[in-house]
Amino acid sequence: MDFSKLYRPSALNSFQYIAVVGAIMSGAAQLIIRGLGNAQPEGYNWLYLCWLGLYIFGSVLNLFGKPHDPHHHHHH
Repeated sequence: MDFSKLYRPSALNSFQYIAVVGAIMSGAAQLIIRGLGNAQPEGYNWLYLCWLGLYIFGSVLNLFGKPHDPHHHHHH
């Protein structure tokens, strides 16, 4: 099992890539909201749980999927 598929950017599949970018963008938005002195929207932290769930789903597909699955895309 190739665990580098969990952290190496070029080995991430689309689900993992979207989850990582989404978490980064959510964090940046949260910093901007706080920086402007605005109240954080209710339930905002649930976004991180959603990104984690998507990342775990993508990781399972990436680790246990068929290596030559036509729906398996890597980002370079």
